[in-house]
Amino acid sequence: MSLEDIKKTTQTKMDQSIAAFKNNLTKIRTGRANPAILDTIQVDYYGSMMPLSQVANVSLIDSRTISVQPWEKNMAAKIEKAIRESDLGLNPASMGDLIRVPMPPMSEERRKEMTKLVRTEGENAKIAVRNLRRDANESVKKLVKDKLASEDEQKRSEAEVQKVTDKHIAEIDQLVAGKEQEIMAV
Repeated sequence: MSLEDIKKTTQTKMDQSIAAFKNNLTKIRTGRANPAILDTIQVDYYGSMMPLSQVANVSLIDSRTISVQPWEKNMAAKIEKAIRESDLGLNPASMGDLIRVPMPPMSEERRKEMTKLVRTEGENAKIAVRNLRRDANESVKKLVKDKLASEDEQKRSEAEVQKVTDKHIAEIDQLVAGKEQEIMAV
């Protein structure tokens, strides 16, 4: 593996870490309704567990209510039960073939808990990025040890990897700050 390959794979893996972090952030509840919060719910569909999005249409009615419209009428009760039994603390209400999921208003204490959760997720993402930096630097050192790269190239590569790391850490900080603001907005 060349120095360029190491840099490219490190960049790609760091980008993937950021994407995973963004995905995790969508699952954290804010005061507003977000259909992505239901992505983790699995529904019993004729004996096999299916994601909710594959058995129903999930959309927003307004800023505090999510609507879930099952594609098959007989699935409504199972979907309602799956949402109620999830650890999201939601209480769905059936209205014919439409299930309304009102988002309960969050207390100040709950908002603070959520911001702590966001910070923890952010710290985990930063750790993942730093681990990728360490792996890249170790790969570069191995190339120098095997006499496939010079020490000057090592220093240059480590500086470039550090720049990429700093950029990704700054992006994580920005995402955390934005999500905290979103959570604390009443």
